[in-house]
Amino acid sequence: MLHAIDLLGVIAFSISGVLVALSKRMDLFGILIIAFVTATGGGTMRDILIGATPVFWMINPEYVYLILIGTIFATFFRKKIDYLRTSLFLFDTIGIGLYTIIGIEKGLMAGLSTPICIALGTITACFGGVIRDILCNEIPVIFRREIYATACIMGGIAFFVLKSLPIDEDYVLLGSGILVIIIRLIAVRFTISLPSLYRNEDDDELNL
Repeated sequence: MLHAIDLLGVIAFSISGVLVALSKRMDLFGILIIAFVTATGGGTMRDILIGATPVFWMINPEYVYLILIGTIFATFFRKKIDYLRTSLFLFDTIGIGLYTIIGIEKGLMAGLSTPICIALGTITACFGGVIRDILCNEIPVIFRREIYATACIMGGIAFFVLKSLPIDEDYVLLGSGILVIIIRLIAVRFTISLPSLYRNEDDDELNL
């Protein structure tokens, strides 16, 4: 189950990267690079932090092949996607839900504490998107007011709550991953966001 979630996450994030690259009118090489860094950026950072080197995609070429497949699929069938921004949002949301769980499990395998595992899961889920957005000259989603990293953290907390209960491990993985996706979908659907500090244009008062 864990390996299947990992592979699905790679596919979802590679397609997410392709959709962003297409919206920026990049050439085929640019599309492939964006897809690759989106799918592997978070996992690469995770492996470097826990000292698991060479990183996962260097050890197992299966991930590289999946990224190539996802890139080709999204590129050739882009005209079948009626709503590009909606598709991008869905694949990105699925990606963070799946990668959060993978990051947490990797942290547990490394013998890390619960808070660090949750942080590692959040890094795994979000860092690829950060690299993608920076390369595409966009403000990363994680730095906007949208519920993004917060959904990963809440899913991580749910993971350990479910793990403490007499529940099958597969249900723990699926339940916490789906929760991340649901939280993100609800936040966007009902325009729920974190409070933001900003300065009023008319005066110097700091508003919340």
